[in-house]
Order: sequence, then C-alpha cells, then structure tokens
Amino acid sequence: MRYNYPRNVMNIQPKFTPVLDPAFVAPVLWNKAFTDKVAATPGSHTVDLALTRLDGTCFRWSGKILPQEGENIALNNQYIERIVKFLLWMKGGCTIMVAGDDQIADMLAATYCAGGAREFDWDFIGKKIYDQPIQVVKVASAADLPAENSTSVSLGRNLDGYRIGFDLGGSDRKCAAVVNGEVVFSEEVVWDPYHQTDPMYQLEGVDDSLLRAAKHLPQVDAIGGSAAGVYVNSEPRVGSLFRGISPDDFQNVIRGMFTTLKNRWSERMGKEVPFEVVNDGEVTALAGAMGMNDDAVLGIAMGTSLAAGYVDPEGHIMPWLNELAFVPVDYQEDGGVDEWSKDKGVGAMYFSQQAVARLAPRAGFEFGSMPYPEQLKKVQTAMAEGDERARKIYETIGVEFGYTIAYFADFYDVRNLLFLGRVATGDGGQLIIDKANEVLKSEFPQLSITLCVPDEKTKRHGQAVAAASLPKLG
Repeated sequence: MRYNYPRNVMNIQPKFTPVLDPAFVAPVLWNKAFTDKVAATPGSHTVDLALTRLDGTCFRWSGKILPQEGENIALNNQYIERIVKFLLWMKGGCTIMVAGDDQIADMLAATYCAGGAREFDWDFIGKKIYDQPIQVVKVASAADLPAENSTSVSLGRNLDGYRIGFDLGGSDRKCAAVVNGEVVFSEEVVWDPYHQTDPMYQLEGVDDSLLRAAKHLPQVDAIGGSAAGVYVNSEPRVGSLFRGISPDDFQNVIRGMFTTLKNRWSERMGKEVPFEVVNDGEVTALAGAMGMNDDAVLGIAMGTSLAAGYVDPEGHIMPWLNELAFVPVDYQEDGGVDEWSKDKGVGAMYFSQQAVARLAPRAGFEFGSMPYPEQLKKVQTAMAEGDERARKIYETIGVEFGYTIAYFADFYDVRNLLFLGRVATGDGGQLIIDKANEVLKSEFPQLSITLCVPDEKTKRHGQAVAAASLPKLG
C-alpha cells in the first residue's frame, strides 16, 4: 500500500522541520488535517472498530471518514489503516471487526492477509502472539460490536517479604535479592542467548541467576522478572532472546519455561512461590512510576530498537502490547523502511540506534557497514566534541520525537514520559529532550507532559525492585 497524499492534499504547515528529514510528515498533524477536512465535508460518516482477542478482551475505536469517492478513498484508506496498525501494536488483538463501511473492511481484509501489504503483522501479531491469524469481520452496525473489555493487570508495588527480581537482556542477565523493597544483592552475568539452539540454555541460565540471588536470602517468597519480547500471562510468545530456538522447542519448552521455574522454586521452598514475568518496557515504566511516586507514565527506551511500557493513571500495568517499534510515526512517501516488517515510517527507524544510522549519512558521516552500536558511539563522541553533524542528528530525532509524543498522547493518557536507552545518554539525549519540549510547547500547548530521565537510584536498582515487586504474596 503506497500513500501519495501527504502535505500537498492535507495542507499541513508544521512549525518545525527536522533538519535532516525535511519531508517528515507527523501523523498527529496529518490526522488533524484529515479530521478538519471531514468536519467540513458533507456526507462524511462514522466507522466503528472493535479489536478483539480469543480470551474476550476487546478494544473499541470510533471515527469519521470522508465520503467514499474520488481521491477521498485513498485518504480514508490511509487514515484508517494507519490507525489500525497503531492499535494492533499498541493494544493487540487477532480479530478486527468493522461497522459503518464495507469498503473499509474490504481494504483492511486485503491488507492484513497472506500476500497483503501487512502480511508481517497478520502473521506476527495473529499467529505468533495470539495463536490465530488476524481476520477482518464486517458487522451491520456499531450496535453489533462487542463492548469494550480490557482489565488492568494488578502487578507491581508489592515490596513485602523476601523477593528476587531479574531482567533478561541480549548480552547479560541481571538479578537482585530484595528484602522489603531494599536491594541486598545484585549481579550481572554475561550470556549469549541470541544464537543458542538448545532451549535449556535460557531456562537453566535464568535458574542459575535465581540460585545466586537466593543465597543472600533466608527464604524466597516471590520472584518477578522482565525480558524483551511479548509475554502473555508470564508466557513468552515472541522474543529476540529466543531467536535461535526451533519452533517445536519454543512451543514445547520456552513457552512454559517460567511455569517450569515457578514449579521448581515452589518445590524448593516447600510452598507456592508466586512468579510473574512481563515485558521489560512495562517494568521500566513501573520502575519510573515508583521512582517518581506518580502514575500515567509512558516509558520510551531508544536502544537497539524502540521499546515502550505504560502505567495508567491508576498505577496499573495494562494488558496491551505497547510494541511501539512497529507503530507508524511518519507518513512521508519515502519514510525509513523497517527491514523486518517491510513497512515504512515505523517507530524503530526513528527512535533507536537504527534512527542514528539512518540519519548519519545525511549528516555527512561515512560509516559504511559499521554495526549500529558502533555508529552510535562514534556519533556520541562527535557530539561531545561539538561536531555540528552529530548535533543535527539529535536535533532531527528531537523534533520528530516531539511530534510523535503528541501523537502518542492521542492514544495514551500520559502525564510523564520516561526517556531512556543508549540514544538517550549524553549531551545528545538532552538535546533530544530540549527539541521535543520546544515542539510540544509551541505546537501543542494544551498538553501537559513532563519529559524526564531516571534518577540514579532508579538507574541502579529500579528495574530489579520493580520486577521483584510484580507478584502478590498469598
């Protein structure tokens, strides 16, 4: 699916232009121009969507589109498909129910299918995460759609007792022993899970770290953990940590590995040991909320990719995907293309090490095939030395981040944005914050969002304490 209607048709006039990416089209501005056009066009009509899962979870969305005629068709298709893509990776689901426009339903069905433009999403979200390929269903009216049904997950902020918290990364696994919220032992152990074909490497590696931490506790009352990937009820569905594992071994061993470990530790302790594992982005957001003593926190980590987590205004973790690496953040025709999903303009290409690599040649750096982490180090060094080329990279990311934060605020109720990750470090990270704040204050003064970085205590132990706090005792 190609989009040929950015600023020229919608007459978008941004106040800020990213210096190295002048064709950038902020979705928040494009959507505003579209909805203004809808409001001024007779015959515009409502489309209602329901995004559902097999367990009965349902998310609803409603909006108006233009009459389905002429160039309006392409505009309507872009508006709805990009929002559906955002909702799929933000909230998750395997059935898209459509009321109010059969042509929109047909477009989505032809897009999210085998051989369609969004085949990656159809397969990845549908089969890999929710055990069913995405399907699109037409219904007669909004009254025939299921009601919103999404309960928050009451995990975290449980600090009583003797606990272990762990975080599984691609190069090391961190583990801490926590007593009534205070870390009494922490350790990082180097490992290399990416290229392992034996699933017991990951399972026994985690258990080894738990055993090391347990030596510093008189007993173990609860275990909580975080890891990159998608987890449903503490069960891995997809994750880069398991990329070398065969599909059969993933299904037979990895999906149940934390249940296996829960059973081991319950047997060792002679009692049931609560054991919870969630995405690392969720724990990062929870750690930030605990550190700030506030809620409505969206955590954004610009690292190898774009990771995110969310704590709602009531302090709960939501049962959402929050995989913002794949959500659309740029509507320009020639936006950065994600080599995995093959989609353009998605978060990972704009807010991660990949973003630095995408912009570096435009700034005048010649890195060739240098790995992305090494490119980032070179740019960080150049920034520290006052190199204007590096400054332009961070300014570009900051402007685009400001517009994207405003876009995220259309979907998330957020007061605090926690900013972290390798790209966020150093003078460049502060410049990103400064430019993003400048965009927010000038373009979106109605928003009140505080951009912050973790304090030193949160950086040192926040993730471990937050992870350890996930399970409830008793």
